Amino acid sequence: GWTVTGTRREAQGGAIAFDDEPSVLAALADATHILSSVPPARDGSEPVLDRYGEAIQAASLQWSGYLSSTGVYGDVAGAWVDESAPIGSGRRKARSEADARWQTLRSDMCVFRLPGIYGPGRSPLTRVRAGSAKRIDVPGQLFSRIHVDDIVSAVIASFKSPAGVYNIADDLPAPQHLVIAHAARLIGLDVPPLLSLEDADLSKTAMGFYEESRKVTNGKAKRMLDWEPQYPDYKTGLQSLLD
Repeated sequence: GWTVTGTRREAQGGAIAFDDEPSVLAALADATHILSSVPPARDGSEPVLDRYGEAIQAASLQWSGYLSSTGVYGDVAGAWVDESAPIGSGRRKARSEADARWQTLRSDMCVFRLPGIYGPGRSPLTRVRAGSAKRIDVPGQLFSRIHVDDIVSAVIASFKSPAGVYNIADDLPAPQHLVIAHAARLIGLDVPPLLSLEDADLSKTAMGFYEESRKVTNGKAKRMLDWEPQYPDYKTGLQSLLD
């Protein structure tokens, strides 16, 4: 029974162009719930808040939300992080600033900090099939991830739950190379060789990923949102995509 309106860079498929200010403001005026999934721009600015922040702040809403990143925690040498951990020390400076701005915009705001996202058409299975997956050995490095369907279920669960910051991650942080190896075995392809960071020939952006290590706890979301991930680890998540 919901009517959902979205924005795109250009109007398409029923979505409003992001820069079509009159149409966006009219949609905001009619909305009961608003969710921003727009990341900071390359220059570090926050495009949604810079253009529509005042309108969102003044809107008569039942709920508001923002999709952030667990990258705001930076490197913690593989330790667990919860929502009380400090942010802003990592490479995601603009994301950390945006996260903080969204938190203070409204009293009904839910900020969801997300790790690596995977799902249909965007997963280790996709990269292994394409021959682009690399297994990189960085001793002790751990990362969390989340299936896109579990993000959706957490957002919906929050509609009738307390506002605040929530880590939305699965239950099994794991090294990237183990996930790639499992994906290859699932589809019957050779497991890519294990490479050192020096031999992997990565872009500067990709290198930054391997400079951080953390395990993200989801306990607050489970307690406060009454939420459980449908795919609690990468093995069940990848199997569901293969099925």
